Amino acid sequence: MHPTGNRPVIFGEVLFDHFPDGSRVLGGAPFNVAWHLRGFGANPLVLSAVGDDDDGREVLERMTSWDLMTHGVQMDPTHATGRVTASVVDGENQYEIAPGQAWDFLRAGPASQAMSDERAGLFYHGSLALRAGASWNTLRAIREESGAAAFVDLNLRPPWWTRDKIDWCVATSEWVKLNEIELAELTSKPTSTTEECTEAALALARSHTIAGLIVTRGSDGALAVLGGNDVYETGAGHVENIVDTVGAGDAFSSVVCLGILNRWDFQSTLDRAAAFAADLCTIRGATTTDFGLYERHLAEWSKDTSAGSIRAPEQRNLYVLSLTIHGLVRAKDIELGRDADTGGQVSYVVDQAR
Repeated sequence: MHPTGNRPVIFGEVLFDHFPDGSRVLGGAPFNVAWHLRGFGANPLVLSAVGDDDDGREVLERMTSWDLMTHGVQMDPTHATGRVTASVVDGENQYEIAPGQAWDFLRAGPASQAMSDERAGLFYHGSLALRAGASWNTLRAIREESGAAAFVDLNLRPPWWTRDKIDWCVATSEWVKLNEIELAELTSKPTSTTEECTEAALALARSHTIAGLIVTRGSDGALAVLGGNDVYETGAGHVENIVDTVGAGDAFSSVVCLGILNRWDFQSTLDRAAAFAADLCTIRGATTTDFGLYERHLAEWSKDTSAGSIRAPEQRNLYVLSLTIHGLVRAKDIELGRDADTGGQVSYVVDQAR
């Protein structure tokens, strides 16, 4: 039996998506999921790595500003912070991912130490983070150590996947998410219609005894198979002013994870995930600092208590006031305007408050 903790552990890549117009957005599928979970009030632990460079420091600063824990993010002095070049070709998102980035070299020791302070309720990871031997070995070691149910978000992006690693993910995970094209690839079955997709999903779920298999189908919505028998479907959320679909699948995954952690009715989970993913398509990139996006959905969910509620954090009666006057935050001997590490000190205060 898995532990009953409520903290999601998120393992994998953090990077910057670079767009043709010169803009860039902080992302990486696991990081996007963690970002959204925090927006909804969960407290995910991110296990990743950044380079000892300006981009890496910016990642940590942005995480701190969003109140994401940073102690699970390793700093790699040898490899650069992740970078992806994103483009749209024939209406489809295309990504150019360079090899040998910091998140390819996650170390098991520091990751295990970061997990030790609180029991995990769900262990989420994708398949891209398994492309390099170091992170692949680390994942296998610490996922088992966590004792939590595993949620794998498959992404069969050539040339960064192999059949043996995907088979391991599918065979050892309680929850598996993939799209209809990937389902066809793994089952050698057609998936173009709802009936075909359902048949292929049932076959994959039953052959690997997958507790929950989720298939996203773009404009046709999504379906899921639970327990190898029960089939759920949802339509795609309505989008009036689409900007791009980068990260829509990650937005979907984040709400499914939230539903699993809070034991929502699964039909409601799928419907909520589809609606949030659609909403994300109205902004540029995969993450946002607009709390209003999350508050709208939280308000809508609160109207339906029959589906299950979001578990509130325990009352701790702790209040922290941090005043910074263009200087170093200290209990005494304050130095005004002399130290460039004000952000790091604020991060320390926040971490201690947690």
